[in-house]
Amino acid sequence: MLFIGFISVAIASCASTSDSLYNDIGGEAKVAEIVDNFIYEIEYDPTILAYFEGSDIDRFRTKLIEQLCMVTDGPCSYSGDTMEQVHGGMNITETDFNRTVDLLINAMNKAGVSHRHQNRILAELAPMRSQMLYK
Repeated sequence: MLFIGFISVAIASCASTSDSLYNDIGGEAKVAEIVDNFIYEIEYDPTILAYFEGSDIDRFRTKLIEQLCMVTDGPCSYSGDTMEQVHGGMNITETDFNRTVDLLINAMNKAGVSHRHQNRILAELAPMRSQMLYK
């Protein structure tokens, strides 16, 4: 009987208390905090900031919030351009792409997102990598 009770407790502790990564990380407020932190990180990185010269930062913020909300199974749809359209002509190198991922990780750390949740977010974003590099 003790063994069955242990199994029940173990299964319950593995179950998510919500129905999406979006809810697990804190919903709309946390996604916005991540994006705001990310913009701050970009602002203080001269190499990555150069890619944003002439960009509409308010639109970038809005679209990135939509995108993160969508990829984390939140109640959002992404209404922005494709990654190829957004990054076309930038010729983003692998080094600069990786640096940008580091800035996103910094932003998530500052927002208090757990490493487990960060890994899940990065796994959702990873398929977009090929749509951004050397375009």
